[in-house]
Amino acid sequence: MKSLTPARLRKENLTFAGTGGVSQGNRSSGFLPAFYDTESGSVQVARFSNGSPAPMHLLDGLPDEWVKRQHASGRVVSVKDSVIAGFLRRGRFYTREQAAQAVRVLSAG
Repeated sequence: MKSLTPARLRKENLTFAGTGGVSQGNRSSGFLPAFYDTESGSVQVARFSNGSPAPMHLLDGLPDEWVKRQHASGRVVSVKDSVIAGFLRRGRFYTREQAAQAVRVLSAG
C-alpha cells in the first residue's frame, strides 16, 4: 500500500468527486473526514495542526506516531502506510467507497 500524502488525497478526491466519498458530498449526512490506522484500529477525525476539527482531510493534525515524513516547516508530507482516509459517522468509520454507498442509500430512502 502506498503512503498517504497530500497528492494522494487530491487524487482520491478526484476519483470520488460528485459522490458521498468526498466531504462536500456527505457532510449534510453527518459524515466527518477521518483517518483509520489499519494496523492499530485507531480512528482520528481530520484536524488542523492546532487541533481544531477540519472540514476536509488534512494530514497535519494526525498523531505524531502516524507521521512518516514532515517538511522543515512542520507540514506533514506522508503518513505510515497503514493509514487510510475515510469518514466517521455515528462512531463508525467508513472508507470512501462505503461512504459513497451510504450516501446513495440515505438519499434514496
